Amino acid sequence: MRLSAKSRYALAAVTHMARQPNLSEHITVISISEKLGISKIYLEQVFSLLKRGGIVFSVKGAQGGYQLTRPPSEISVYDVLSTIEISLFEPGEETVAETAPEIEAALKLVHDGLDEAVREKLQSVTVADLVAEADKVQSGDSFMYYI
Repeated sequence: MRLSAKSRYALAAVTHMARQPNLSEHITVISISEKLGISKIYLEQVFSLLKRGGIVFSVKGAQGGYQLTRPPSEISVYDVLSTIEISLFEPGEETVAETAPEIEAALKLVHDGLDEAVREKLQSVTVADLVAEADKVQSGDSFMYYI
């Protein structure tokens, strides 16, 4: 599965927001842009989609910025990706439906199963899980493999 840069940036930005010590503080796009090294203009596009999808909300003004709409443990990776990737689980085009409908039916079994497995995995991983993994890597608790 290949995700767009927009999806990867959305996951990074939401994870960054969830790692903040005070989740009730508003975070600006500029501060996220500087911390993660992502273009501010590009992040504004990402946050527009995240806002429309109900992942974040914004507050205008001097103390304004963005905040998560729910606790990180209640936001799944699927929630974020399905907000950004409109065609995440768009049905694929039929390949041999006219000439070999029985093969097309068999292929549908594979495609539907794959879509379901990916959907289940993405729904099972939360932003809180991403935060825990990022914290583990930062603290050096991750495993190091040598060859």
